Amino acid sequence: MEAQEKVSVQMPHAGTAAAFEDIFKSHFKRLHAYACTIVKDEATAEELVQQVFYKLWEKKDRITVQQSVTAYLYRSVYHESINHLRHYKVRSAYQSHAARQAPHHDSASSRATMRELEQRLGAALQALPQQCRTIFQMSRFEEMKYREIAGQLGLSVKTVENQMGKALRLLRVKLADFLPALLSLLFFNQ
Repeated sequence: MEAQEKVSVQMPHAGTAAAFEDIFKSHFKRLHAYACTIVKDEATAEELVQQVFYKLWEKKDRITVQQSVTAYLYRSVYHESINHLRHYKVRSAYQSHAARQAPHHDSASSRATMRELEQRLGAALQALPQQCRTIFQMSRFEEMKYREIAGQLGLSVKTVENQMGKALRLLRVKLADFLPALLSLLFFNQ
């Protein structure tokens, strides 16, 4: 291991864009290949590695690495990949559960429930603060990533994350009776 790769100060070295770019260029291909071995999809792996570097840049003033930069990056990519797989597994399990349950529901009552849900969802969305509602709609209905939303609205990614958390908490409370139907609406009507 190279001596210059040991870091015990802020990361990347002194927070300079040039140092960050050097770290990105020297590690991206190997990290991408590593992520591919975990998630088995090149595009997803590329996005996950980019997220790791984005988070690294965003938190460069607060991150202190006690081991090699390479080890830190590989561990970050591993965790990002595992989190992605867990999310995918949960979503897939719910979709297959909902698909198994769908034939058991009477279609007329199901349509009535969906209409009522849509009305309650619309009312709950209207009750959200404007910025919160806008961010929620961009994320869930337009399928935009937090980074894209932040860029379009001129906000930080952290603000978008906080507003999404607030929106989800408020909607969860207002729509608690309809949570299974709401998940179906959000995931299957895309």
